[in-house]
Amino acid sequence: MSDLTTIREEVLPSLTKAATLAELEELRVAVLGKKGRLTELMKSLGAMSPEERKSFGQELNVLKEEITAAFTERKSFLEAEAINERLKNETIDVTLPPRPFVQGRIHPVSQVTEELLAIFSQMGFKLAEGPDIEDDWHNFEALNFPKSHPARQMQATFFMKDGGGDILRTHTSPVQVRTMESQDLPIRIVAPGRTYRCDYDMTHTPMFHQIEGLVIDKSTNMGHLKGCLIDVFKAFFEVDDVPVRFRPSFFPFTEPSAEMDIGCSRENGEFKIAKGKGWMEVLGCGMVHPNVLKASGINPDEYQGFAFGFGIDRMAMLKYGIPDLRTFFEGDIRRLKHYGFIPLDIPAMNIGLSLNGGIKR
Repeated sequence: MSDLTTIREEVLPSLTKAATLAELEELRVAVLGKKGRLTELMKSLGAMSPEERKSFGQELNVLKEEITAAFTERKSFLEAEAINERLKNETIDVTLPPRPFVQGRIHPVSQVTEELLAIFSQMGFKLAEGPDIEDDWHNFEALNFPKSHPARQMQATFFMKDGGGDILRTHTSPVQVRTMESQDLPIRIVAPGRTYRCDYDMTHTPMFHQIEGLVIDKSTNMGHLKGCLIDVFKAFFEVDDVPVRFRPSFFPFTEPSAEMDIGCSRENGEFKIAKGKGWMEVLGCGMVHPNVLKASGINPDEYQGFAFGFGIDRMAMLKYGIPDLRTFFEGDIRRLKHYGFIPLDIPAMNIGLSLNGGIKR
């Protein structure tokens, strides 16, 4: 029995003090190995009487279980410690560029958004933003949409499941409503962002990007709206003469309303700005409907204004000759490398947006 006591008093403290897995393994072999201290004692059981064998064997098994449990616990601790130390020493800085150096590219949608914001900023517009998930009031009701309007139906709108009537916004116009509800007059803002509709073809996707503008004051008229948009398109395409036309249209939130088309060519599978080749509708616009002003708490007898909205994705297609809108969202690195833009060359009006310096693909 004294041998068991000695082993317990020597081995258990040694196990808890083992600093490495190698040291711990040496202790295990010395005690539990083929020639270990406990193994040698177990071999001596055969020479004992049945009573001694039973008593000593029980004590021996208890000690063996204690040492095995202590060994397992210490081993788990040292293994975890070793892993943590390895992770600490082998950390890879994923922010570093790969070797050899491969330069990334700015997505055309991000690039065009920055170009448009640079233009509108110089014209005195402020940036406004709002949530992607909207309620019926801001997305439809406050914008003078009748209850029977097709846009409210499931065929055109993504409704949130069990969302209490919430939807994925179908346009960025709710930002205009929120701005009119919260900001002092006069107002001059642009609102870029993602929008969602049930549509999918070469020029439509279920998720796309819009930018909308809103001007509210006491003297703004339709002539100001047309002049503003023509100047924006001249600056964006960096040409003095952009072929455009305005057609009468209808929108619930503007009156009178118009659609603006831009002259383009689809030859050789590419979109290009061109006269006499064809037309592509790029935006809707008009004077803000009096009902929309009233819904936001603005007196339509005192204030008026104009609003417009157009797709950023289509603008990118037109300016940079991208034939299919769906490729924007496919994540093909080859297309991003071809149509993408060099980082850090940020669009600015004083150096040129893209063609005259500043941005080079």
